[in-house]
Amino acid sequence: MDLQLKGKTALVTGATAGIGLAIAQRLVAEGSQVVICGRNQKKLDAAAAQIGARGVLADPSTATGAAALLAAVPAIDILVNNLGIYESKPFTEITDDDWRRFFEVNVLSGARLAREYFPGMIQRNWGRIIFIASDSAVIVPPDMIHYGMTKTAQLAISRGLAAATKGTRVTVNSVMPGTTRSEGIVAFLKSVAENPNAPEAELERSYFAKERPTSLIQRMIEPEEVAAMVAYVASPLSAATNGAAIRVDGGITPTIV
Repeated sequence: MDLQLKGKTALVTGATAGIGLAIAQRLVAEGSQVVICGRNQKKLDAAAAQIGARGVLADPSTATGAAALLAAVPAIDILVNNLGIYESKPFTEITDDDWRRFFEVNVLSGARLAREYFPGMIQRNWGRIIFIASDSAVIVPPDMIHYGMTKTAQLAISRGLAAATKGTRVTVNSVMPGTTRSEGIVAFLKSVAENPNAPEAELERSYFAKERPTSLIQRMIEPEEVAAMVAYVASPLSAATNGAAIRVDGGITPTIV
């Protein structure tokens, strides 16, 4: 299927590994001119070379970093706000600094970029803004409340901004992955496991049996599976999908949201 993305300019944040890298790679394969950003020059250069993208050293979770990114990439067709952090932590141990850090990285980074790129998309009468949220936005894990809060906030921003696109060819949507295989996933599985020293396959089985029993696939989602959905949402073919929260969660969410 031709997703009609050839020649489109896309910016994917948090794209040096995991879901972000897979999204960027898929958009490159579809013919888009892709920009990725990162904080580590060596890692950024390696990721950009691997997929044939342009790398910009910048951290949009800070105002200075976002300004640097905007100066380097003043106009785009597609914005994928993927930058994010997560951890397991008891609610009573989540400090004020933790709340601020999670909000700045997971929420404010995307809000900053959307605020700056949105007017140009409206003026050109075409654009896509996509927030990579999570199933945790609607099923908030009790050991990841600060993370869940940020993902729910992304849904709110996405839906509210979509309302401002009425009558245009600009869309704003959220994509909600479930637990996805990534660079740091083994460390995370160990942090919530009864036996952190168990083999990786056993850690995964135990996690889904105990922590995510409503998952229908009972396995981690592969980054490429998320990337396929994001590429469709970014394409002209998805013109009728706007203001949506699209689930790529393995069926973990038992109710329609």
